[in-house]
Amino acid sequence: MTPDVLEAVQKPQRVMVRVPHWEVCTKTIRRDAEKIAADARRSGVRLPRGDAAINRCVALYRGDITVLRGDAVVNAANQSLLGGGGIDGAIHRAAGPQLVEECRTLHGCPTGQAKITLGYNLPAKHVIHTVGPIGENEEALRSCYESVLRIVKEKHLTTVAICGISTGIYGYPVEKAARVALGTVRKWLQQKENRDCVQRILFVTFTPRETEVYNNLMPIFFPPSKLPLGFYAKRKVLENAQK
Repeated sequence: MTPDVLEAVQKPQRVMVRVPHWEVCTKTIRRDAEKIAADARRSGVRLPRGDAAINRCVALYRGDITVLRGDAVVNAANQSLLGGGGIDGAIHRAAGPQLVEECRTLHGCPTGQAKITLGYNLPAKHVIHTVGPIGENEEALRSCYESVLRIVKEKHLTTVAICGISTGIYGYPVEKAARVALGTVRKWLQQKENRDCVQRILFVTFTPRETEVYNNLMPIFFPPSKLPLGFYAKRKVLENAQK
């Protein structure tokens, strides 16, 4: 066993499904409903109606994605799938040399698509590798998340940890990338057949900047399911008055 693999095995593990879901977290922000609505307006996002069933499917986790135990972790890979820097390198080091051996059999992956492998020495059973765009390309980035979610459903995976894609050396602005990630997952979960097949989708952050962005945007894309009486009716009147 190499030192890298030994280190990965000895790290404390975190079970994905035990990370508190977002509905629990929203209890502390319900009193800030008007602030959430104002933040949504400033962000140019139409605030969706809060949905407890959707909120129970997602969670926010700050930490090392390689210690998460569940069905799959997402790897922000390059087109070769043979490892690289950042989270890609961390996942390959923690998974061990068998991961790159399997990746060689996949013959790469186009931008915007995703492929799945075993997790080997990772606590997660699988790795879903997806290749993000270099620079800002919303369509390609959205395709990454859609491809990941398609695999999640096809392979009957119930827990998955999603990292930021293209926000490292590929240069995608963190906040814009987070909007794509959150919006794509939210839209997917609005279909009952999709949310019925997952227990937890974790948005994993690592840097302080990522964490700040996701803390600010999560209440906008996944607002509390229980808001003050008349909150949405009041907003509708305001929206009509502004037309």
